[in-house]
This record gives sequence, C-alpha cells and structure tokens, in this order.
Amino acid sequence: MATNLPEACGLGPAFRVINGKWKGTILWLCRKQPRRPGELRRLIPDVSEKMLIQHLREMVADGLLDRHDFGEIPPRVEYSVTDLGRELDDVLTPLAHWGLKHADRLTRDHPMSVVKA
Repeated sequence: MATNLPEACGLGPAFRVINGKWKGTILWLCRKQPRRPGELRRLIPDVSEKMLIQHLREMVADGLLDRHDFGEIPPRVEYSVTDLGRELDDVLTPLAHWGLKHADRLTRDHPMSVVKA
C-alpha cells in the first residue's frame, strides 16, 4: 500500500496553506500590526490587486488571518493574524533565515522582488 508521503509527513497540508508567492510576506506584515488592503499593496508593490485579494481570502478561509470590517462608508477593512497564523509565522521564521542565508545562491537565475517594510 502506497503512502502519500507529503500528507503523511505533514508537508502537504502545510504547503497547501502557504502556497502562494505572497502569503508568507502578507503573514509577516500583518503580524506586526493589522493592515488594510491598500497598505499591503503599497508595502508589496509587485503584487497585483487581484492576487492580493485572492491570497487574503484564502488566508482568512484557512484561519491564518482575521478580517475585520468596520461597517463604515467608505468601506474600511483590516486584516490581522490569528493564533494559528502566528504559530505558522513562528515556524516559517527559521525558513526565512535559511532563505536569507542562501539568497545569493538561490536567486542567481530568479531575482527576488523587493518588499518594503
């Protein structure tokens, strides 16, 4: 009987939740403080509005972010990290350090996009 290794070792579910070019960055930025979508667009200039909204919706659905609608006109919405999101961010921090340590080697053919923090 074959075992689905990514599922059995936990990587499958983890990668499904963090799958997306900007999700780690969004999580990191929202952990510092609640963020509005327009603020996230300014902080991540390379993300399209469509992709940002898609990632935010997925992250709320996965329980990583809370969406707070202030019920005002004009509409005002903020996203903040949940306990589950904070736990994931804690796990991703060592991976981020590894990425920074090896960035030159890993990005020779794939330059990284700039994120303003």
